Amino acid sequence: MFIEIKIPFIKFKELKNHTVKKTSFLSLTFILTLLSFHVFSQKDVLPKKMTDYEKTIMDDYLSSFDNKGITTPPPYTNIRTAAEWEEVQALVITWTNQFNSIQKQIVEAAQEECTVIIHCSDSNSVKSYLNGQGVTDVNIDYIEVPYNSIWIRDYGANTCYANGVEDIFLTDWIYNRPRPSDDVIPDAYGDYLGIDVYSTAANPNKIMSTGGNWMSDGDGIAFSSELILNENDGNGDFNSLSYPDHTEAELDQIFQNWMGIDEYIKMTELPYDEIHHIDMHMKLLDEETLLVGEYPQGESDGPQIEANIQYVLSNFTTKFGTPFKLVRIPQPSATNGNFPPNAYYRTYTNLTFVNNTILVPTYRQEYDTIAFRILEENLPGYTIAAIDIDNSGQNLISNGGGIHCITHTVGVNEPIYITHKKLENTADTQNDYLATASILHRDGISSASLFYKTDPSSPYDEITMNNTNGDEWSGAIPVQPLGTTVYYYIQGTASNGKQGVHPFPAPEGNHVFDVFDPGTVSLEGGVNIQLNMIYPNPAKAITVIPISSNRQQKVCIQLVNLQGEIVNEVYNGEITAGDKNFFIDASHYASGLYQVRIQTDEYEQVQKLIIEN
Repeated sequence: MFIEIKIPFIKFKELKNHTVKKTSFLSLTFILTLLSFHVFSQKDVLPKKMTDYEKTIMDDYLSSFDNKGITTPPPYTNIRTAAEWEEVQALVITWTNQFNSIQKQIVEAAQEECTVIIHCSDSNSVKSYLNGQGVTDVNIDYIEVPYNSIWIRDYGANTCYANGVEDIFLTDWIYNRPRPSDDVIPDAYGDYLGIDVYSTAANPNKIMSTGGNWMSDGDGIAFSSELILNENDGNGDFNSLSYPDHTEAELDQIFQNWMGIDEYIKMTELPYDEIHHIDMHMKLLDEETLLVGEYPQGESDGPQIEANIQYVLSNFTTKFGTPFKLVRIPQPSATNGNFPPNAYYRTYTNLTFVNNTILVPTYRQEYDTIAFRILEENLPGYTIAAIDIDNSGQNLISNGGGIHCITHTVGVNEPIYITHKKLENTADTQNDYLATASILHRDGISSASLFYKTDPSSPYDEITMNNTNGDEWSGAIPVQPLGTTVYYYIQGTASNGKQGVHPFPAPEGNHVFDVFDPGTVSLEGGVNIQLNMIYPNPAKAITVIPISSNRQQKVCIQLVNLQGEIVNEVYNGEITAGDKNFFIDASHYASGLYQVRIQTDEYEQVQKLIIEN
């Protein structure tokens, strides 16, 4: 039986007048055979991963986009994709009646920070449930619209701005599941909020992606797993003839043109995360800091996560040209102590920023207590809304996702955008501590201030910052004696009176640095170079070869097969004192046993490496 799926939606509250620049998919024709399998009925809400049946209709789904949509990028210059910790006007969810108690907690916490938009089939029943659970309708809007699943992070659209902070628009991708009702939900909430939606659904810019496999620093750097390459290489996982077909360079250019991404970092997919979404083990906390899920040594995806992180640290920097900072947070086990692939994928990185609140998935007290301490230390001032997603009544994690997976956000129309490289610990007791920031608003910035204190219980002192060049502002905290801890934040005021701060929850939250004497570090005797433990081992993809050296010297690093033949000279040249990582891509070599050999004029060391492909 062939059907044409029509996607109407009903909007509650008055719509804003605007011009929709996207060719609408609200009347999307998707030819499929239903027979007795009603895959898109409202009662059969789909899981996060693709079902076996969906695999058979992927080609029909992708071909349904042919000759639809616009072929050119958004007509703006200096496009910027917002980071997740920026100010938002709305949190959007899809209410599927699967995880009502979990979504109730999300709504209750988020509506204190912004409007909550609930996509649902029956707004009265959702209202009745929320009211019956004691949730007062403070800031909730409803859109009655068909849906296929709860996973709105994956099929939602991302907030972008023209000229950094000016015209807001949403950029949407083709959802990597054949779920046409889900795929057009961004049109529904974009229309509701009066925000234009641009979709990469037409050649030559046709791409498919998911929000769970996406992070942005808010200023041109983005992260994904290599899923983004595999699903846009013309073949995909199911050999569809209609898959987007791009080289990596072409894909990078599309993301630059549509979303302002200048540096797109892609990491090896993890062996045991079936959906290959980075939000299951990583999170950008700010422009400089990566929150990374950590397994016990050698467990589960731990070795590949570590290899990916070291690859990032060794090859990429923050927007400030400095290395990314790492914060480790445990990946919880099952109650029997198992980790993936012998347990569900439990993670704390799958959290959502909603202005001054973070929505955090929880599991068991012994893990939750540690995770909250880590988050409070690194995100001071934020309210932590703990939401249990791992119990017998409402087990979201067993479906392959967390809080980030079932929420999405929409940025505000006129943001104040502040970026600032945090001041580091220092031993300087002679000079003031200069703080600089880029501060932008479409109406311009009239003033900026630097607030600081050295006693947590005291009020802040205010220092007027100077506009040094364009959007750049600077101010100096007075020099302090050794042993001082300095707490500070930055505030910008736009010409229209709007104010913004960095970090976002200031003054309740702040940046911190210490003035202290680090002392001296002595090197151990013995050998002057060391080949440390290679990981992951066995290896299938990006593999780290870590070396420690106590002096500058020349070193040769070789990959050698069992016949003693040099398969690859990984590096041959000078290295400086300290720790350094070198990399090979194990997927380029045949399976088998190899040796990694390092040689200097005085020393040679060999370590076994197993490659499995």
